[in-house]
Formats: sequence, structure tokens, C-alpha cells
Amino acid sequence: MNRIFRYVFWKLKGVKVYALVGKSGTGKSFRSKLVAQKHNIELMIDDGLLIKGDRFIAGKSAKREQNFLTAVKTALFDDEDHMRETVAALQSEKYHRIMIIGTSEKMVYKIAARLKLPEPEKIFRIEDIASKEEIETAMRIRFTEGKHVIPVPTIEITRNYPQIVYDSMRVFFKNKSQLPWKKQRAFEKTIVRPEFSKYGKITMSEAALTQMVIHTLDEFDHMIKVKKVSMRIDPEGYNLTVKLRVPMKHQISSTLKELQDYIGESLEKYGGIFVAGVNLEIEEWG
Repeated sequence: MNRIFRYVFWKLKGVKVYALVGKSGTGKSFRSKLVAQKHNIELMIDDGLLIKGDRFIAGKSAKREQNFLTAVKTALFDDEDHMRETVAALQSEKYHRIMIIGTSEKMVYKIAARLKLPEPEKIFRIEDIASKEEIETAMRIRFTEGKHVIPVPTIEITRNYPQIVYDSMRVFFKNKSQLPWKKQRAFEKTIVRPEFSKYGKITMSEAALTQMVIHTLDEFDHMIKVKKVSMRIDPEGYNLTVKLRVPMKHQISSTLKELQDYIGESLEKYGGIFVAGVNLEIEEWG
């Protein structure tokens, strides 16, 4: 299904695609039901699963994977059978709004393309729906305890993936009218500890991080060279300072912010660590 045909197909069905974006561990899955309720979104794509209301209707959970790299591939629907099953379910369901949850815009656009959906027309950011303190608390729990949230009731997780269930919670949202006879709406969510985080948090030396950053930058722009990587481990994750050498007449193809995001996202996806910040120091030569 090429891009134009895909656009027409979903336009005729009246389907709109939304996205919820935020770094790993910032509380996206925890707050996804609130966003879905507010904007009348019927389906969600989260970590390899297609979710409708309180149940799975297709896909498989990235949380059950044995290591971080295969979890990322599952979340991106890289496996052909996984992708085809989810596409078939999407095309057979009756709905008008769907939300894709991901760690970056690049990720949600890639998922939309893999699932033959149109590109998201509106992107919600976790910083717009959660306070700085709430995000920092969520990241601290993820970094120190390896706990994740799946936005469906525990009974649904237990039926499919009993080995990763850790606990459950009920989240209450106030009704807009504030009328006393209107009950608060509650959603049950499941706290899980994925296979890839059961064995303690991952730590890395500066030498290992340097090699990963070198590899990442070689993919981004091979003219940029890494001079030194230093790190500080905070409660929220790794804070990196990366010293770079760039040829004097070389024009970097993207902004420094995009370069920072690329380094951080790559280390989180492929290194299994949480990156709180990436500071760049650039030295020109030649």
C-alpha cells in the first residue's frame, strides 16, 4: 500500500492518527488513558500492542522480551508476522481515532509507516500533560527499580504475560462538571517488570559509552569525531558531556538539538540505559 493510496484509504474511513511522545520512563503509558479519554481516542499502539479499551486486540508486548534490543524491535513492529497481524486487525476494526505512543517523533512516524497508517496529524508531548516533578519521579522509579506501566487491567496482562506482572493500580480522574452525584472515572493499570529489567539496572563505563557514541555519530555524520565522553550518574539517568571535533568548513546537516536527541535516543534504544541529558562541546580543526 503506497503512501498516497494509504492516505486515501484511511481518509475514506475517517481515521485520524495522534501520537504521545516522551523519553523512556517519563510516564507516557501511565497518562495515555487520560489523553485518550479527553480526545475520544478509541485505539492505542503501545510497545508492540494494539489496545482497545481494557484489552489487547493484536500484537505482542515488548515488555516480555529477554533483552532491550529485541524489545525495541518489537515496539517498532520489525517482525513481519507481528506487523501483518496488527495491520489486519487495524483494517478490520471500526474506529475514528488512534494514538501511537513512542519515545520520539521519528519512532511514531516509523510505527505509522510500518502499520500502513497515515502520519500523525497531532503530537502530544509528555511535558505538556505532566509536571516536571511528575516526570522526574517517573524516571527515578524506572531508573532505580525497572518498573513499567501497561495501560490495561492486570487480568488482561496475567492472561497473556503472567511472568512479568508486578502489581496493579487504579487511577481516578475527576469529572469535568464537578457535580457531587457524578462519579470519578477510574482506570486500572498494570505495573510490570519486563524480562530485560529483572536482572538489575545496566551500568556502563566511560570507555563503553565512548565507543557507543562514536558508533552513533559515525552513523549520523562520519565527519564528526569524538574527542572525549565524560558522564555523571544522576537519579534520573546518565548525564553525558561529549566533546566533538568538526572540520572547520564542514556544515553539520542538522541542528545541535537534533544531534543531542539522536545521541540520547540511540543510547537508550541500543544500550538499555536512561539518558538524562547530553551536553555537546564542539572544537573546530583544520
